[in-house]
Amino acid sequence: MNQVKALQKPPLSTELNELLKSANHVIKIEKGTYLFQEGMEATELYLILSGRVRVSKVTSEGNELSLRICSQNEIVGELTLFTECPKYLFNCIVLEDSEVAVIQKDALEKKLFENTNLAFEFMKWMSDHFRKTQTKFRDLVLLGKKGALYSTLVRMTNSYGIETENGIFINLHLTNQELANFCATTRESVNRMLNELRSKKILSVSRGYITIHNLQYIKNEIQCEDCPVKYCSIE
Repeated sequence: MNQVKALQKPPLSTELNELLKSANHVIKIEKGTYLFQEGMEATELYLILSGRVRVSKVTSEGNELSLRICSQNEIVGELTLFTECPKYLFNCIVLEDSEVAVIQKDALEKKLFENTNLAFEFMKWMSDHFRKTQTKFRDLVLLGKKGALYSTLVRMTNSYGIETENGIFINLHLTNQELANFCATTRESVNRMLNELRSKKILSVSRGYITIHNLQYIKNEIQCEDCPVKYCSIE
């Protein structure tokens, strides 16, 4: 059976490779540990070299909202740049054993002032990142619980989808609670909506892995605009 990943990670640009070279050091971090937590003093940014981490926010009600999953070539902790007395705004937990390059915030700010090419590349990356975040929050606010789940499934297929004879297999293990965290809803609501989709044979779930059999149905339900994949992903 031929399997093709829906989304391939682009290589680092020359300028962002220079950013990697400026890293203070490289560390290995174990699954289940935090790279940083909300409210901690922010003196470093991190470039993911291998593995995966999840960026999330805890609401005032104590619920967790998962914002994105970051893997190779992704930067986390970037929102602390050019701010006084910076503190991390989110939590970043390690999903699998990972390796990250540690970049000092002050050193990066200096490089961005001195190197216009690096500053331009970083601005492009930040622009793409903000647009991706805006589309996610648009879906959460405007489409309701059902739309939030459906748009999350579309993003999952773009980031981790593998085409098979049976449909698009999402190569990421997810509990219903973890999926609910991406949708800003409850596990019970996700259970109900997934059961509805299973009864219609739109998707199937096996041991925490989802296969989408009719992606177009899900897209039609939310009037999907077919945004470019780089903006419509879970990463």
